[in-house]
Amino acid sequence: MEERIVSPVPLQGEREIENSLRPKNFAEYIGQEGVVKNLKVFIQAARERGEPLDHLLLCGPPGLGKTTLAHIVAQEMGVNLRSTSGPALERAGDLAAILTNLQPGDILFVDEIHRLPRIVEEILYPAMEDFALDIVIGKGPSARTLKLDIPAFTLVGATTREGLLTAPLRSRFGILSRLDYYKTKEIERVLERSCRVLEIEAEAEGLTRISSRSRGTPRVANRLLKRVRDVAQVEGDGIITPEIAEKALDQLEVDHLGLEGLDRKILRTIVNKFDGGPVGLGTIAAAISEETETVEDVYEPFLLQAGLLQRTPRGRIATPQAYRHLGLQVPQEGKRGLFDE
Repeated sequence: MEERIVSPVPLQGEREIENSLRPKNFAEYIGQEGVVKNLKVFIQAARERGEPLDHLLLCGPPGLGKTTLAHIVAQEMGVNLRSTSGPALERAGDLAAILTNLQPGDILFVDEIHRLPRIVEEILYPAMEDFALDIVIGKGPSARTLKLDIPAFTLVGATTREGLLTAPLRSRFGILSRLDYYKTKEIERVLERSCRVLEIEAEAEGLTRISSRSRGTPRVANRLLKRVRDVAQVEGDGIITPEIAEKALDQLEVDHLGLEGLDRKILRTIVNKFDGGPVGLGTIAAAISEETETVEDVYEPFLLQAGLLQRTPRGRIATPQAYRHLGLQVPQEGKRGLFDE
């Protein structure tokens, strides 16, 4: 899962170059115009009142810029940012240690906040509402609760699975922002900026070819840009032309919709082995030798968003668009059959 060229999560060794490409302020940030417009208003109002920003929850698929926005919010507020993740906070003491070391107005960024252990999450409730920690001292009948004040801070949570957040935690966020997949033109602007930062020469049409296969995700677009740059350097004159971009992306087996090998394998499995569906998620996973969670969390979201797959109470169904994308005849209504390429 981690090694897919179109994976929306960072691959090994990508963090450093991601940081170099990360926008530092709203002026450099591209896309998510509605979210950015609202955040600018909320930040300006908080600064004029001299108060910390309300707790902020950023929702959306991976690779769209939730971490980047958290850093920009800290920059615009003029405060420090402390970063951690839900799985890293295993004990209540881990969170307490971080909160007690924050300065007034600082931002605590928690990635994958839906994966917080329940005991840690309960510590957050009084911290978010009253800026206090309830610490239990002792055990049994002699145990007592100590209330420890902490600096007023802003919690910025990021999640790819908003539905897994508990209602009490979700209700304590004053600002909820949802990030959507980028449009092709917005991805082109992201690539143009990345070319300037990385000093890559590229023709506009070459960037368009990359953008159209980037699944609406800046992280994927930047990864493809680097791989196309390699092909341009070795097999061309170093300039990303439309021809070089097409050649490189074909070598990477990324088609014009941004699907790679296993995406197409899932669709072919549904069509060829199960008459186009409906078929259960567990059956699909077994047929392609993948974990159920991997299929549901990694592959399905984009297939659904692209209109190639449909979820029904009875299972998954390949849409007519999926048949056409695979070069197969669309079956007549009620007459599903097996089709070969």
